[in-house]
Amino acid sequence: MIFVGIDVAKSKHDCCIIDSDGVIHTDSLRITNSKKGFDSLYSSILSILGSRNLEHVKIGLESTGHYSTNITNYLFSKGFQVHILNPLATNLFRKAGTLRKTKTDKTDAKVIATMLFTDDSKSYSPVSYQISELKSLTRHRYRMIGYRSKLKLSVTRLIDIIFPELPDCVWSIHQNSSYSLLLELPTPKDICDCHLTKLTNLINKASHGKYDKDKAVFLKELARNSIGTSNRSTAFELQQTIRLIQSVQAEINVLDKQIKLIVMEINSPLLTIPGIGYTLAAIMLAEIGDITHFFNTSKASCFCGYGACHLSIRKLQFYQNAYG
Repeated sequence: MIFVGIDVAKSKHDCCIIDSDGVIHTDSLRITNSKKGFDSLYSSILSILGSRNLEHVKIGLESTGHYSTNITNYLFSKGFQVHILNPLATNLFRKAGTLRKTKTDKTDAKVIATMLFTDDSKSYSPVSYQISELKSLTRHRYRMIGYRSKLKLSVTRLIDIIFPELPDCVWSIHQNSSYSLLLELPTPKDICDCHLTKLTNLINKASHGKYDKDKAVFLKELARNSIGTSNRSTAFELQQTIRLIQSVQAEINVLDKQIKLIVMEINSPLLTIPGIGYTLAAIMLAEIGDITHFFNTSKASCFCGYGACHLSIRKLQFYQNAYG
């Protein structure tokens, strides 16, 4: 049996090849993260393998995010058994083997190759293209939501400077009616100088009739006595930040439609569970992947987080039963 350990990095990968007798064939093979480098590793393995078939080769590498995606898919396409190892497990294995605090790319590749001697995990198998797309889209959505949250914090900060009294008289400064008001009249002075009829029409339309003339009068009085600091620079920053939020939200809405289309293609039984919509179903499908990889619901719930509630466990049980 040939064991190949690969320490993955951004632009290069370090490889170590050991056989079942413990003979190290190479512990210093460094390949570039390119087609030429992948072909070099493939040729090296074949030269050591000789007349034996590919079933006698076991390749392992750590789960290191997107850096390992291309080489993993390449090796799988060539017919190799590829095992994805937990970096925490390899770190503990390294510490157990030596008291020295040595950690280099070369030693990491050797540690991974040695771990394959006793590793009995399932070999890597690529997920369906739909699950792969959902993983990409849902993680992109997470980043977009994070960006929107940072922008909202900026709006909150600016309101504390410009018009600190406003949050107490509206349900939320991040509701559409508040944004419409601030885009048109970003400072207390602008609100004071605005004609009452225009202000009433503005907030009435933006709130779909919730705010009326009395609210407009109240806002003008509140603005007249505001302690906020009004200047062109902060007003401009506030308006631009609100426009950015609206733009990001529009892109999130488009993203949600794309996610919904893919979830509908999969037609997952998750959608039949009360409380699970297309977005949550997409996240569960993307992160759990193939439910058959888990031997029982306990392992699935641990993968999702030990603190998962009983409802989540029942959802996972339903999902597992639906797939037999």
